[in-house]
Amino acid sequence: MKIKAIILGAGMGTRMGSPIPKVLNTICNRPMINILLDTVKESKIDDVTVVIGPDMDNVKKAVQPHKTVVQQERLGTAHAVLAAETEIAPFNGCVLILFGDQPLFTPPTLQKMCDKCMTGSDVVVLGFIPTDARRYGRLVMGEDGLDAIVEYKDATDAQRAIKLCNSGVMCVNGQYLLSLLKKIKNENAAHEYYLTDIVALAKEQGLKRDVVIGDSDELHGVNTPEELELAEAIYKKRMNVC
Repeated sequence: MKIKAIILGAGMGTRMGSPIPKVLNTICNRPMINILLDTVKESKIDDVTVVIGPDMDNVKKAVQPHKTVVQQERLGTAHAVLAAETEIAPFNGCVLILFGDQPLFTPPTLQKMCDKCMTGSDVVVLGFIPTDARRYGRLVMGEDGLDAIVEYKDATDAQRAIKLCNSGVMCVNGQYLLSLLKKIKNENAAHEYYLTDIVALAKEQGLKRDVVIGDSDELHGVNTPEELELAEAIYKKRMNVC
C-alpha cells in the first residue's frame, strides 16, 4: 500500500518575531521543515507535498524537489489539507498529515502510524500525555476507539480533564480522506475548518479510528523563539550535533 505525506507549512508564525515564514526558522542552522523532510524520507515516504502560503517562494525553494501547493486563505487545518486536493484524490493508500513546525519526529513513530493505517485503521491519530496540557486538544476515547478530538477552546470542563492530548498529526485512509474533508464545517469558536473533525465524521461512517501514543519531545511544536530554542536543545541532545 502506498503512502503519501502532506506537510502543512503555510503559517507565517507571527509570534516568532521573524520576517520569514515560521518553517524556515532554523535548528542547528537548518530550516526546521528540512529536518522534518529528512525524517519523512528516512521513513520510506517519497511522495511528499508541502502546503505553503501565498508569496512563499522561499519555502518552495527550500523544500525542493518536493511538490508544493498554495493555500490562498488561512481558514484552518482542514482547509490547508484541501489545498492539496489534487494530491489526495481517492487512492488505495494512506495519507500522513504533518506540520512543518513540528520538526522532531523520529522514523519509528511515523512508521508506527503508517503501519496502523495500512493494517486496517482508517484514521490514526498521534496522541501524547504532556506534563503540562496547557491548551492542547483532547482525545475523547470510546468503546470502539477514538470518538472525537475536541479543541481546548471548545471543550467542556470534563473534557479538559482528559490527560490524552492531540499532537495534530494523523494518518488517514486515502479512500476516505477527501470525502471526509469536504464534510467538515466551521461551526466552532474560531470559525475555522478543523482537520480534527475528521474523527467524529469517521465514527459516524463506521470507520475504524485508532490512537498511537508518541513521546512528548518528538511532538514539541515551535510557535515562539523560546520553543525554537528548546527544540534545538532536544535535537542537539538526540543527534549529538552542532
